[in-house]
Amino acid sequence: QVQLVESGGGLVQAGGSLRLSCVASGRIFMINAMGWYRQAPGKQRELVAVIQSGGSTNYADSVKDRFTISRAKNTVILQMNSVNAEDTAVYYCAAFHNGMDYWGKGTLVTVSP
Repeated sequence: QVQLVESGGGLVQAGGSLRLSCVASGRIFMINAMGWYRQAPGKQRELVAVIQSGGSTNYADSVKDRFTISRAKNTVILQMNSVNAEDTAVYYCAAFHNGMDYWGKGTLVTVSP
């Protein structure tokens, strides 16, 4: 089993920056990829960014050139720059291994005008 705990959410002004962290514990050696997803009110959960164990990354078009995902040992970071109202959502950390997925409880990011 893998446990994930997110931190770093909060209120940020449009155009500002925020840094989300996710710490994995448990059987972390099992993890292949880690990523961030988000769910805005009334919308489905969507991929924000994912990073493979080898370091390759993939981003949603809406966050490319604004967000950066990085990973070090059992921690994955999402650096969010130039945020806008559309980035308001609950952000979830996820970890993947051989078809199994693990999720954190989420951290709320609210972007104010």
